Formats: sequence, structure tokens, C-alpha cells
Amino acid sequence: MSVLEIPVTTIDGESTTLGDLLGGGAALVVNVASRCGLTPQYEGLVALQRAYAGRGFTVVGVPCNQFMGQEPGSAEEIKEFCSTTYGVDFPLLEKTEVNGPGRHPLYAELTAVPDAEGEAGDIQWNFEKFLVAADGQVVGRFRPRVVPEAPEITEAIEKVIS
Repeated sequence: MSVLEIPVTTIDGESTTLGDLLGGGAALVVNVASRCGLTPQYEGLVALQRAYAGRGFTVVGVPCNQFMGQEPGSAEEIKEFCSTTYGVDFPLLEKTEVNGPGRHPLYAELTAVPDAEGEAGDIQWNFEKFLVAADGQVVGRFRPRVVPEAPEITEAIEKVIS
């Protein structure tokens, strides 16, 4: 099954697939948290969304509370924080488990993809990023400390949307 066919639920409780959410475009799928030292990466994610949205690209935020309880809020609290603090205008999914026995099927597929050092497996922390091409191929994995505006991310986005 392609990652595009995997059922997901939006933060508003709507059932969909990643493919329907992307509308035929590419995406950067990121597990996010509101109370993390890396939370300011939302600024870079919003900037990517604004820079590339017109070219068939979107960021997809996936709230996750598995890393020291850093995303404890309800769906409404998460949406409010994201929109008022960072102006998030990209899609958010419901709070999701990305590791362990309750790992969402989307993350079962994503975590099979190695990063630049050849390491696959569990998500290390909040703000790990996966670049998904329009055809559903996962073409890049970027660890949490790689900021959204890093050249390796923007260059990879340019390749999949051109």
C-alpha cells in the first residue's frame, strides 16, 4: 500500500487519506509538539508552506505526545496554539503515535525509510520530517535538529515539485 492510500484522520476528526489531503502534490510530514524546545520550528514549516504551496506542496503536521508529554492538549488546544502562536495554515492530523506498538500505519511506512546516514527505525524526537513525493514515494528523511529551512530540505523539495 502506498503511503498516499493510508487512512488518516484530521485534527477536526475527518477521515481521509494522505493522498486526498495532498491533492496530488508533495508533502513534508512532520511529527509536531507544542511544548518542545524545537517548537519554534513551526516558523520554518509555515515559511515552507507559504513558499511552496502554489507549486503543489504542503506541510502536514502530526501532533504526537510520545516524547516527554510535550503535546498534552486537546485537538482544540493544539489548533488554537498553532494558529495563534505561529499562524499555522497547513493541515494537521489528529494526535498520533509514531513509535511503539500503537504506531500509526503511516508511521510504520515512514520509519522504514533511512535518513541521510542510512539509519531507519523509530522516530528520535519531535519534529522529525519526511518528504513524500506526489507519487507517494518517501524521498527524504530529516532528523529533528535539521531545521525546515535547511538547504538539504529546500533542495529536496525543489526536486520533487519541479
